[in-house]
Amino acid sequence: MNWITKIIKAGEKIKTAIHKRASKEEIANSDWTSCCRGPILKKDLEKNLWVCPDCNKHHRIKPHQRFDILFGKNNYQILKTPIPKDDPLEFVDSKSYKDRLNSARKKTGLDCSMIVATGSINNIQITAVASDFDFLGASIEAAEGEAFLYAAQYSIENKQPLLAVTSGGGMRMQASMISLSQMPRAILAINEIKKNNIPYIVLLTDPTAGGITASYAMVGDIHIAEPSALIAFAGARVIQGTVKEELPEGFQKSEYLQKTGFVDLIVERKDLSERIGTLLSILLKKNSNINSEENETSENNQSLTKAAS
Repeated sequence: MNWITKIIKAGEKIKTAIHKRASKEEIANSDWTSCCRGPILKKDLEKNLWVCPDCNKHHRIKPHQRFDILFGKNNYQILKTPIPKDDPLEFVDSKSYKDRLNSARKKTGLDCSMIVATGSINNIQITAVASDFDFLGASIEAAEGEAFLYAAQYSIENKQPLLAVTSGGGMRMQASMISLSQMPRAILAINEIKKNNIPYIVLLTDPTAGGITASYAMVGDIHIAEPSALIAFAGARVIQGTVKEELPEGFQKSEYLQKTGFVDLIVERKDLSERIGTLLSILLKKNSNINSEENETSENNQSLTKAAS
C-alpha cells in the first residue's frame, strides 16, 4: 500500500466519522444538546433553567430538576411510595414488559416514572408529584397510580396543597385495564382532596397527553402551563382524520388552550415558584373562609336543633 492509498483511506474514515449520526446514548452522555441555533452546552442551558435563551423553548426536565426549581436545590423531601407487583399480566410483545421495566429502571434510577415530594413554596408546605419522561414516556400503570394516591393521602393527612406536574403519553398499554383503572382512582382521590378544601393545582408541561390529560390533568382548581407545551388527548392526525376538517394551527399548544379556556395561566419556568406561591396563598385564604363559614353554619344549625327540642 503506497502513501496515496493511505491518505485516501484516512480521508474516507474522516468523512464517515463526520457524517455519522450520534446515537441517543452518545448525545445523552455528551456535554452538548441542540436547539434552534444548533448545538448548545448543557451547562449553559442548565443555568437558564433548561430554557433556550434564543427561542425560549422550555426543554423537558427530570423530576429532581423540577423540584430544585420549585422548592430550591435539595430543599425538599422525596417520599417513598408503594410499588405493586411487576407485570401481573405477563405481557410480551417484541420484548417482555419485565425487561422494559428493568431497562427503564436502569436508565433512570427510579422504581416508577412518578416521584412524590414535599417541600415549601412561599413558606407554604405542599405535596408535589412529577414524572420522568425517560421512564417509558412517563406513562401510567399501577405503580404510578399508587404514587398519585399516596400523594393525595399525604396531602390530606398533612393538610398540604397538592401540585401535580403533568408529563407523559397516557396509560401504559402493557398493563391494559390495570393502567386504565388508574384514571378513575386518581379522580376519586382528587375528590377527597376537594372535600377537605385543600387546593389542587395542575402544572401542565410538554408533553401531556392521553389518559393523563383525560384524568388528573383536567380537574385542578387552577391549570398552569409552560409556554408552548403540547397538551392533547389524541394525536393531531387522528383527530383530523376523524372530524375531516382542517385543524387550527397550534391547537394542541398551551397558548391555544388558554384562549379556549382549558389553561388558566401560562407561566415562564423562572416565575413558576413565585406565581404558584401567590396562588396558593389566595386559595388557602379562600378555603379558610369557607371552612369558617361552614363551622359557623354547623354551630347555628346545632343551636336551632337544641332550641327546637
